[in-house]
Amino acid sequence: MKQLLILSGKGGTGKTTVAGAFIRLGQTKAYGDCDVDAPNLHLIMSQDIKSIRKDFYGLDKAVIDQDLCIECDLCRQKCRFSAIEADFGYRVNHYACEGCSLCEFFCPQGAISMKPAPAGELMLYNDNETVFSTARLKMGSGNSGLLVTEVKRQIKESNVAADLAIIDGSPGIGCPVIASITGVDMVLVVAEPSISGISDMERIIRIGEGFQVKMAVCINKYDTNLKNTERIENFCRERDLPLLGRIPFDSQAVWAINNGLSIIDIECRSGHALRTIFEKTMKILFE
Repeated sequence: MKQLLILSGKGGTGKTTVAGAFIRLGQTKAYGDCDVDAPNLHLIMSQDIKSIRKDFYGLDKAVIDQDLCIECDLCRQKCRFSAIEADFGYRVNHYACEGCSLCEFFCPQGAISMKPAPAGELMLYNDNETVFSTARLKMGSGNSGLLVTEVKRQIKESNVAADLAIIDGSPGIGCPVIASITGVDMVLVVAEPSISGISDMERIIRIGEGFQVKMAVCINKYDTNLKNTERIENFCRERDLPLLGRIPFDSQAVWAINNGLSIIDIECRSGHALRTIFEKTMKILFE
């Protein structure tokens, strides 16, 4: 199974829009959303079946046994994250707790222990013909890179026969993105012609080059700043990166997304542009 990952380096460039369109165009039977902090691919890829849900556990969190606690205050004094609250008996604020277990080490009564705490939720839609894997990280939780790995694992271990998996990546260049890139066959970078968009595109390309994975670029909303679009084209030319096409700003695309549709589901300029980009992407991926 070939894996195509769609990234942007920042949020709001349109990578989910591109991913949804690609899934429609390729009639893809395996796809996933690795933006576990704010997943939204499911909004345009509606499912007719119920998802299989299970908790994802990250780092253990500290728990104080009220029966053993003598309120010596050592745990609160030692905690560098201010996670110990002492207003109405000593308790741990799980949003602040980093799971370092220092409080457990210093507790003279053994009243503190580290226990598994759900950090997110994995969701899998699988009807034996199509598989869609996604997840949602709980507010304040960490280890999103591990959760991204689990999202990809669910696709790989599914019983669906598919020669292509399309993955909607997460924004930025941090741990979730690195986990998303690991093991994929190609990365398509969706760039936008803005100062921050160009900067983030350059950063994500440097990350991808470190993984020695096939990479290509497309420009979304290219006509909002033609000068910056030219800068992106020059950058791709200098790096010998395939530039697969330009997508115009399209109010019809906004309407489609707001109504839970892919831009391929309607007749619009942006959809026509994406069809060409999809064909070029598939050629590079399977060559």
